[in-house]
Amino acid sequence: MSKINKGVISFAMILTFIFGMFLVPIHVRAEDQKNQTEMMELNSENRSVLLMEPVSGKILYEKNSHEKLPPASVTKIMTMLLTMEAVDSGRIKLSDKVTISENAKKMGGSSMLLDTGEIRTVEDLIKGVGIASGNDAAVALAEYIAGSQDAFVKLMNDKAAQLGMKDTTFKNCTGLNADGHLTTAYDISIMSRELLKHPAILKYTGTYMETISEGRKAPIGLVNHNKLVRFFKGCDGLKTGFTGEAKYCISATAARNGVRMLTVIMGSPTFKIRNKDAGILMNYGFSKFESKKLITKGMDIEKINLNKKGDKFFIAKANEDLNIILEKGNENKIVKKCVLDKAKKSYKANDIVGYCEVYLDGKLVGKVKLYSDRNIKKPGVFGNLKDNFSKVLDKGI
Repeated sequence: MSKINKGVISFAMILTFIFGMFLVPIHVRAEDQKNQTEMMELNSENRSVLLMEPVSGKILYEKNSHEKLPPASVTKIMTMLLTMEAVDSGRIKLSDKVTISENAKKMGGSSMLLDTGEIRTVEDLIKGVGIASGNDAAVALAEYIAGSQDAFVKLMNDKAAQLGMKDTTFKNCTGLNADGHLTTAYDISIMSRELLKHPAILKYTGTYMETISEGRKAPIGLVNHNKLVRFFKGCDGLKTGFTGEAKYCISATAARNGVRMLTVIMGSPTFKIRNKDAGILMNYGFSKFESKKLITKGMDIEKINLNKKGDKFFIAKANEDLNIILEKGNENKIVKKCVLDKAKKSYKANDIVGYCEVYLDGKLVGKVKLYSDRNIKKPGVFGNLKDNFSKVLDKGI
């Protein structure tokens, strides 16, 4: 074989190797591949879609997420948010008694079948909103908290403005059709994320069936409109909605293995498509993120030297566990930084001496307090001089 032919063959082999590096398929887990394939099957008729990791607020997928649309009963996320804020701040209690008004009773649409003059607790009404999407329960809560639905709607819009929901205007607390009652998938994700800061709500939105019988001849049977609570692993909220104008809407959330996902769908043609696509979106999110325990309570974090010689020191230990949520494969972007109280002249065993900050890709994602593992004093001026003198002698200078 000629030298020229050998050279051509060698060059071809090199090219094949180089291109092969790019063409060889990267190994992908079967579950990830399945979720990515399903993502391609999302129904194109959904008007607006968003998928978010709610701890960081990172958006993983969106389609027309800033388009203003009627939200139907997904509106009640704001109703529940204001209610939970009132409860958690101590302004009202779950056990408070609420007398149902004629105005609340006559609300159309979804209902928990309340009667005028009936007395129900705040907790009963939260169940009525979170499980059965009761318009009567929503209005009863609004009237109890603000005095009237109109006054409550003002609070809703004030809260929306405070949260940065720039494309939202509420006209009622129920989501029934009203001119100008509009929001976006992005804004819904904002208020949903805020509601998740009150985790007690998931006790109600994550319940599939409930019966309220106290004080009634005929018990109230509540069945969750969000069927994902029953059929999608880890789903515990938040709110569905439907009107002829809005079509099928949902703000759905689920948690698995320490990771939570949040998805919003607006204007879906059927509830089956809405639910299926919400599941596809959340599965996709779960395939991308993981929960990692970075710090365990009692773990040695850093040796803190108190002199130049290094024979006076203590170990800064973690006072608590720390888990963070991160995208898979991003462990190398984690940085820990210790911040200590340097003004102390001495450290006592178990005293808090500072904290350890954890950064992910330059952003602070967690912080744990640190404590000293022993009693120890900082060397004074003479101690430092002695150390320096010893250092000089050791070097033979």
